[in-house]
Amino acid sequence: MDHLLKLLQANARESDATLAKMLSLGEEEVAARIRAYEQEGVIRGYRAVLNEDLVEQDRVEAVIEVKLTPEREGGFDRLALRVSRFPEVTAAFLMSGQADLMLFVQGASLKDVASFVSEKLATIQGVTATSTAFRLKTYKNHGLLMESPDAYARLKVTP
Repeated sequence: MDHLLKLLQANARESDATLAKMLSLGEEEVAARIRAYEQEGVIRGYRAVLNEDLVEQDRVEAVIEVKLTPEREGGFDRLALRVSRFPEVTAAFLMSGQADLMLFVQGASLKDVASFVSEKLATIQGVTATSTAFRLKTYKNHGLLMESPDAYARLKVTP
């Protein structure tokens, strides 16, 4: 992966001038490369990584493993894209292993997620089974620890 992309993944708020210094490039060249990545669709967006356990919100997050019957022409792609278009789905991944598709889903309540699974997801032809797990607490997200680094440090032993 391009070093510029790695730097942007670590901190997308870094200025073009700082990135240019880090890469020993001109600021205009860095800005042009970023624009090109955006136009090519390599960079799909920018977002802050939040500690969602500290944010007041009325929503439930779930991970849903989905087993699919692949289609004759296109395999899993058409089904996966169809499922990905639901507004409840925040991320979707084709997987190896027991499940074919892994979905990350959000709803206002457990009932909303259950309704999504039973009324929308399970009714799609080609979906053969689902398994849902709900997020209880986040320890690490997008490579970032949600607790302060010394939160679980060992206690000092005194004689």
